[in-house]
Amino acid sequence: MALQASALEVGATFEATLVEDLKRTQIVQYAGASGDYNPLHTDEVFATQVAGYPSVFAHGMLTMGMTGRLLTDTVGDGRLTRFGGRFTSQVWPGDTLTATARVEAVREEDGQHLVDLSVETANQDGVTVFSGTATARVDP
Repeated sequence: MALQASALEVGATFEATLVEDLKRTQIVQYAGASGDYNPLHTDEVFATQVAGYPSVFAHGMLTMGMTGRLLTDTVGDGRLTRFGGRFTSQVWPGDTLTATARVEAVREEDGQHLVDLSVETANQDGVTVFSGTATARVDP
């Protein structure tokens, strides 16, 4: 069922756990799906011994894609008109990620009902790993 503008209030929140215990396999699968085989994401020896990181880490766009799932699950497929953000911390194997979307505005523009959302994804320690905004079409 699609969201209705008349039922939305500024400050309302939607939350979902995106992944529990992110696996290295999931990171490598994303590398294959995206074509981004940067060794920082797929090669433990390179990531630790050459680049000096504690481990491989997830692609930022994997985090954004998982965050986008909260948005599409909330507003419905094909309703997002804008989605962007920034990566604020790395996501490591073993992380559990939870995303929260908050209604910032409900408005009408050019005859369409829209909802503006802020979105934040945090790891199990409460560290924000992604923050952004989105706009979606909603029913009246």
